[in-house]
Amino acid sequence: MVESLRGLGYTAGSALADVIDNSIAAGASTVRVDIEWNDGNGRVTILDDGRGMDDATLESAMRLGDRSPLDDRDPTDLGRFGLGLKTASFSQGRRLTVASKKSGIRSVLRWDLDYLLNSEDGGWHLLEGADPSSEDVLGRLEGFETGTLVIWEVLDRMLPKGGTKQDLLDLSDGIQWHLEMVFHRLLEDGRLQLVLNKRPVKPWDPFLANHTATWSSPETPLQKAGRGARVQAFVLPHKDHLKDKEYKIAGGPDGWNAHQGFFVYRNDRLLLSGGWLGLGKGRGWNREEPYRLARIRLDIPNSADADWKIDIRKSTARPPPSVREELTHIARDARDRARSVFAYRGTPAGHGAREPVSQAWETSKSRSGTRYRISPNHPAVAAVLEAADKAGNGMRADVLAMLRVIEETVPVQRIWLDTAEDKETPRTGFGGEPPKEVMTVARTLFISMVRRKGMAPELARASLLRTEPFDQYPELIAALTEDN
Repeated sequence: MVESLRGLGYTAGSALADVIDNSIAAGASTVRVDIEWNDGNGRVTILDDGRGMDDATLESAMRLGDRSPLDDRDPTDLGRFGLGLKTASFSQGRRLTVASKKSGIRSVLRWDLDYLLNSEDGGWHLLEGADPSSEDVLGRLEGFETGTLVIWEVLDRMLPKGGTKQDLLDLSDGIQWHLEMVFHRLLEDGRLQLVLNKRPVKPWDPFLANHTATWSSPETPLQKAGRGARVQAFVLPHKDHLKDKEYKIAGGPDGWNAHQGFFVYRNDRLLLSGGWLGLGKGRGWNREEPYRLARIRLDIPNSADADWKIDIRKSTARPPPSVREELTHIARDARDRARSVFAYRGTPAGHGAREPVSQAWETSKSRSGTRYRISPNHPAVAAVLEAADKAGNGMRADVLAMLRVIEETVPVQRIWLDTAEDKETPRTGFGGEPPKEVMTVARTLFISMVRRKGMAPELARASLLRTEPFDQYPELIAALTEDN
């Protein structure tokens, strides 16, 4: 049975998070995790300063399913099935040792799957004490009046044969990302100090809640059927409003697309980091590029685990039928807003939202499909058409024919394919171009407005600030004069 439970699908990060949950439930304020190469015999230790356990409590904690999932839980309890410590540990290694101190008295018990495998009587032998090769590790509890030390050894899943020290270092980096994400709310407000390989784990805010370009809805409780659940939607800033480092970090451990959708929490501990919970018509919404900026925070109490179908690994959730319609409405609104930000690079309206930005492209929808047209009202286009009218000789017709060719050959499918494959929005709006290039084009339009149309310089600058893509460069536009 234990060998079968090893295949539940834990990652190294999710397995460690499950054990840390027990430390938090035990009132620990500091948890130290060390992932050691140990000359190729990898070892993981998790040490906390929680309440600790006496002999009887430790023996109960080491039994599989020591508590029924139907039992009432303390509101702050992060467990449910009484399996987490064992299944998480066995998913990574074959030997689990737990040493705990309460009132200065130490208790040590050990599961060794190889010992059970080779036992002649087939019994469930829970061993006392650590393996002789690990006795020295128990010294890490010295100086603790209360606390618990969990030791993983024989890491056949976490570090298979042939693994190198670099493999373990790379694995540690992924684990750090996961812990920063799962416990970020506990880390942010100081309820938990988490140390991995002697370095503090810093919280990762998936919502960029303090960024000025982030949109958020009010936090609202779901209706009565939600049984204490709360929800808040966020639309994160477009890449153009983030520094390169900010954008990379905000993408999260698995990237922007993977983390769109719902972030489900129980007692401020993250259970699910993305996905649309099966909402949407038909087969449900998929993770798609236009909605990558939408993230929705959903808090549920631990008394509602059964309603939300929380699994042993705390990695899946399914909303009960009674709240699906309400959640769908909230999610659809967030998705629409995210799509708008994605499509218009975060600026569907002018600065201060006083006037709309003049778009270079117009979208028209009909029964035959969606078409994209170049706007004749865009200042750059209007200027060329006006000059063509004055030039005569059929010049306007030539310009309109050229624009029509451009419209009919927009590589929509290629743009969409490149975006999906590269996981990045194609460069637009002079993206990556030096200010000099932007200024050259802006000055051409500015001079046309002032000298050919007779506009006052301040009105010409104001017009450019309401024009795509110059609305993104207010400082450059402000510096335009007839002389520069």
